[in-house]
Amino acid sequence: MVIINHTEVDDPLRGRGYGQMLIEQIVADMREQSKKIVPLCPFAASEFRKHPEWADVLN
Repeated sequence: MVIINHTEVDDPLRGRGYGQMLIEQIVADMREQSKKIVPLCPFAASEFRKHPEWADVLN
């Protein structure tokens, strides 16, 4: 199991979708490793609510 407790994108890069790309990569990596994710970070939790197709890795 992996806990996402914080995500951060540098200020100059905000608003460009890098946060979502980060979460998408974590989801892909955890699928490959057959691990589950606990999204404690408010941003990560929000992304999981927007993407029900990620439910298979949600713990």
